[in-house]
Amino acid sequence: MDNVEVLVLSTEDWNELYRVPDYVNISDRIESEDELYDVVFIDRAPSYREAELLGKVSKAYSLFVIDRVGLSFTIKNLLTSRKGIFIPEFGIQSFFDNEIRNFYPKPYGEKYNPKNIILYPGFEGDVSWKGYSGVELKGDFGEQYRQILYWKNSIPIKEGQCLDMYLEFTHSPGISLILSVSQYKSGSISTLQQHWEFDRARLKDVFCIDNQYGNGNLFVSLKAKGKGKLTINGLHDRHSRRGYGAFIPGGQIFRTSSGEEIFCYFDPGDMKPPLNVYFSGYKTREGFEGYNLMKKFGAPFLLIAEGRLEGGSFYMGDDEYEKLLSDIIHKHMDELGFDGNSVILSGLSMGTTGALYYSPDISPGAVIIGKPLASIGDVARAELYGRPGGFPTSLDVLYHITGDTDEDAINRLNSKLWDKFEKADFADTLFVISYMIEDDYDIMAHDRLIEHLNSAGARVYSKGLHGRHNDNTGGIVYWFSERYRQILKDVYKRITDE
Repeated sequence: MDNVEVLVLSTEDWNELYRVPDYVNISDRIESEDELYDVVFIDRAPSYREAELLGKVSKAYSLFVIDRVGLSFTIKNLLTSRKGIFIPEFGIQSFFDNEIRNFYPKPYGEKYNPKNIILYPGFEGDVSWKGYSGVELKGDFGEQYRQILYWKNSIPIKEGQCLDMYLEFTHSPGISLILSVSQYKSGSISTLQQHWEFDRARLKDVFCIDNQYGNGNLFVSLKAKGKGKLTINGLHDRHSRRGYGAFIPGGQIFRTSSGEEIFCYFDPGDMKPPLNVYFSGYKTREGFEGYNLMKKFGAPFLLIAEGRLEGGSFYMGDDEYEKLLSDIIHKHMDELGFDGNSVILSGLSMGTTGALYYSPDISPGAVIIGKPLASIGDVARAELYGRPGGFPTSLDVLYHITGDTDEDAINRLNSKLWDKFEKADFADTLFVISYMIEDDYDIMAHDRLIEHLNSAGARVYSKGLHGRHNDNTGGIVYWFSERYRQILKDVYKRITDE
């Protein structure tokens, strides 16, 4: 298990008072304001300087105040800004024994490649593969449960580790399912350690695989019975925190009625404007992006990510999905008491689509983006001539959102963002754009943005770098972060760490 770095502010030595797991490292003072602890315990009144530094060195949802400390103004402010909680003195040992293992520093999540799905050879119905959207089966699955498919690569699981698993699927009413998970001892294909089965009702939500045995590997298969259509969109496994959050402590997952997911993480920071909303870029490893940069700014921030298809579907979807995402942003604006002028929407590459697409819903004070992708239909079209084989996921995105891949589907997907822009009021919004001059994903993104934003009366500040979409990510990220700091300083009068 990875080491868990813990800060304890106390008048006593906790290493002497409690049985501390060997993977837990305890510090009794703040050595540097650049340090970021996995867990912080407050067992005495902090000094003014300590209270000031705790906002920088502690993670939200990972600060605990021992009940005997009392609720002073300083403690109340820390509990609010760090999303901290009180724990009783008698519960400290139990926390070390059972809970602190869930605050490991490195999150992990993945979606299994649909190519790893192996179908039962005796199935005589229709089979349709839909790229990273999964596989669709139609026919008679029989009157008794039988294995219909399995995932050929096993999932490693360590002793004491818990996995949150989630199956994306849809099916006709006449079909029943059972997902079977078998844990075999590492290095063996026959030594069974544990076995679980989850029926259709349990599969509608996350199910947990908690390993209290030795290191092992999980074999996952699906049984079915009945007649109709069954679509398997994806199998996800994520290192669990046993209720303390998704991916990182405090992380949340929201799902639509069809099972599509939105990941979000909110840190109140110092609770002063602006709320920095950062949309993650395309990434095959599930989780959040941009935490360290947003954390250093000190302001409230909201990380938004998704794991549909191979590495994301550009934050677009059906009406329910898009309303849910917009509502998530507004919910945290309301919690802070902020209006649109106190919000910055931001992102890189795929994240720029999210920042741009939801900007008409928010009317933010600023939109800060790097390598913009706006006409996603054109990104898919480039697979034919401009960038063959370079980003085939764009074809999955096209089909997933429009239900087709023809020229009309391309135009409809392009129109999703531009139709929203036509109705938007950007008179009070600053757009800061860094782009690749020879971008091979969406070469017209910058010019079309300038055209639309000028007609909307928006202020625009942009800079182009030579190269294709992925040729100078370092230069784009540097310009993006420096302009972000400048806006926080000049517009919101904030002092940020360099």
